[in-house]
Amino acid sequence: MSDADTRGGGRVVIVTGASAGIGRAVAARFAKAGDRVGLIARDAAALQEVRRELEGAGAKAAWAAADVADAEAVFAAAERLEAELGPVDVWVNDAMETVFSPVVDMTAEEFRRVTEVTYLGFVHGTMAALKSMRPRDRGRIVQIGSALAYRGIPLQSAYCGAKHAIRGFTGSVRAELLHEGARVSVTMVDLPAVNTPQFDWARVHIPREPRPMGQPVEPEVVAEAIFEAARGRWREYWLGWPTLETIVANVLWPGALDRYLARKAVAGQETDRLAQPDRRDNLEAPVGPLHRTRGSFSAEAASHAALVPAPVARFAVVGLGALVCLAAGGLAAGAAARAARG
Repeated sequence: MSDADTRGGGRVVIVTGASAGIGRAVAARFAKAGDRVGLIARDAAALQEVRRELEGAGAKAAWAAADVADAEAVFAAAERLEAELGPVDVWVNDAMETVFSPVVDMTAEEFRRVTEVTYLGFVHGTMAALKSMRPRDRGRIVQIGSALAYRGIPLQSAYCGAKHAIRGFTGSVRAELLHEGARVSVTMVDLPAVNTPQFDWARVHIPREPRPMGQPVEPEVVAEAIFEAARGRWREYWLGWPTLETIVANVLWPGALDRYLARKAVAGQETDRLAQPDRRDNLEAPVGPLHRTRGSFSAEAASHAALVPAPVARFAVVGLGALVCLAAGGLAAGAAARAARG
């Protein structure tokens, strides 16, 4: 009898950062499809709540509490979940932390903590996934990235640095798997701003409460994109027009984007509400009452966004640029010819 027969149908999907926000929405989306879902995060109580939600909807779920900054804890959690659910088919790296602060106001310890969770957490998760997938020569790793993996913005230097690092790391892993001829693949889904609880529980060294830069999308929009990317074939996806716009603008006009962000991005990441001195944050420990899927900006959040394979988007931009150049050249040639005749 197969593992699917003994443990239930569907794939085995493990999600880090599964207690809230994007990770929680992703877990629910895979569970809805009939997959068995393994949940990893720090807060055991929140993970139990997510498991009850998934099992209440008829899914098979299991949880293992671990701080993704701790490699051995992640490996142990993966082994526990695999023993309960079966071999891993899809691994989604999502866990993150950030500090809203000018870099000069951050401590080295704060910067290190964001890096250990947001970057090394993905490294540890990828290592755990490969331990399960490579012996069976199948599986799909999904890295939840960001437009900020291409473009740093003010007030989030540690987070932006981590997302840049994830992109470089993922490229190295992908090339190694291709060199082996492995049927294990890795993809990255780059996101716009998302309405998650991170804005309610991130540590801040700014005078006002933080907010998403621009219009956010709801976590469920991201979850649908991750679900599609997990069964897709492309190496990278971009979600939403703001992501494409940011990445392309950074390639074509990085200096202009520097100046734009200098003018707009500080105030653009602050609300009108003063940050309270007793504000709790999740940098060192979970903030239990805030473990939910959506954040505080649903009134302005979008419920739809296009998911585009990054190579297709790049080709379209290059093609459009070529057409514009050809059109401009044609107009210039026509004007020169008319001038010569005149």
